[in-house]
Amino acid sequence: MLNINRRLLLGMAAGSAAARFGVARAAEMRPHEKELYEAAKTEGQVTWYTGQYQAEPSEAIGRGFTERYPGITVNVVRSTSQVAFQRLSQDMRAGVAQCDVFSSTDHSHAAFLKQEDRLMPYRPRNAEGLIKAAKQAGDPDGYFQVTYLGLFLMGRRTDQVSEADAPASWKDLLEPKWRGKIAVGHPGYSGAITSWCLAMRKLYGWEYFKALEKNQPQIGRSSADPVTLLNAGERTVGAAIPSATTLLSISRGNPIKLIYPTDGTLMVPAPSGALKNAPHPSAAKLFMEFVTSPTYYEVTRPFFSESLRPEVAPPPGSRPLDEVAMISADPAELERDGQEVKELWRDTFGV
Repeated sequence: MLNINRRLLLGMAAGSAAARFGVARAAEMRPHEKELYEAAKTEGQVTWYTGQYQAEPSEAIGRGFTERYPGITVNVVRSTSQVAFQRLSQDMRAGVAQCDVFSSTDHSHAAFLKQEDRLMPYRPRNAEGLIKAAKQAGDPDGYFQVTYLGLFLMGRRTDQVSEADAPASWKDLLEPKWRGKIAVGHPGYSGAITSWCLAMRKLYGWEYFKALEKNQPQIGRSSADPVTLLNAGERTVGAAIPSATTLLSISRGNPIKLIYPTDGTLMVPAPSGALKNAPHPSAAKLFMEFVTSPTYYEVTRPFFSESLRPEVAPPPGSRPLDEVAMISADPAELERDGQEVKELWRDTFGV
């Protein structure tokens, strides 16, 4: 199996087991938060470039921040992770400072920004309360922190694909019977799909994708686009789809069921970091405190996001993490080979 991050898996499992009670959203601010809040109120806003969540939860996070810290609005700039990074790169080339905090599902983005001295060396105090594995997955020098854990797997339309006929593994997607029935995202837009490509290449070689192309998958941009196609009935199987978005869709009555691949569910630890040239530096630090706080995971829980705080219960309907076989893409491999697999994808699929 590919690079199973056991520390993160065990830490998440321990966090889930320890989650028994919610915490009040209006919990008393810690002294360092109060100090930052007073400074951030004079700035009045914070701009967040994010590819970690879809639009609805991203806006909910913005509202949750303002509810906890009245007088400071969040300018949510939501896109896929690759598009968010391209936008930030354009800002940097133009010498324009617009983004305060950047969040991506592609670890190589944070590594590159750190290498280019573009991130603020700020370790949020609230990160002390994250589960051990999440703290270990953050930058050791404090330039970015893992704030989101994405699980990416498969899904099926229950009214069109029976459990007996459904693919059980990633490799099952190569069977001819799935021709014209699969939906998937694009590594040129989604950091999670880039990780998935690297994971599949490590398991099965790039021949896997050449075989998948023969089944003519419908290719979107975001990893969540296939969920939309499943909801609409345009495709019957989704590949490398996010568990959170899918569980939210299921909760709204859509006939979809998650499939945990026998060859491993993809785990993507996703980083957030404040920019060194943030136009609202105090608000940027306060936002980093927020995204590592219990309140943040309370806000995201209704959207079925995994909790990285032991005080906040895991999302309803999710499988216990200690029961899930997981695979992941190595951060160094992402940084080194991410662009290569994007080019290979375009050569193979023509998009």
